[in-house]
Amino acid sequence: MSVTLPTEYRPSEDEPFMNEKMQEYFRQKLLAWKDSLLRESHETLESLQDGGLSEPDIADRASAETDRSLELRTRDRERKLISKIDEALQRIEDGTYGYCEETDEPIAIRRLEARPIATLSIEAQERHERLERTQRDD
Repeated sequence: MSVTLPTEYRPSEDEPFMNEKMQEYFRQKLLAWKDSLLRESHETLESLQDGGLSEPDIADRASAETDRSLELRTRDRERKLISKIDEALQRIEDGTYGYCEETDEPIAIRRLEARPIATLSIEAQERHERLERTQRDD
């Protein structure tokens, strides 16, 4: 796909859904997000390699260990997010990006702007969440 986007381009409801411009817009958005996450992950790795837990005070050491644990949990969540970004990029390639997995209806542009990895329309997501709550209450 070799579409050049105007600098100020934003998808709108007025244009054909998932046309080449729109696909390229979301592809670039997903790639930038992935790049940002990978950069943060690399910085965390460097930070963990540089700093050993050599705090003389036990309270300082415990605080540093807690910070590292939190940082590692955050990075694990981001690793899973990168996987979802890769899946979204694959959906762009195979032409299924932007369509609800349950209904095959287009996912609202505003939803995709807010959550570019979305696979369900708002309505399908709400149904899914209601079903989860119902099953949890049983």
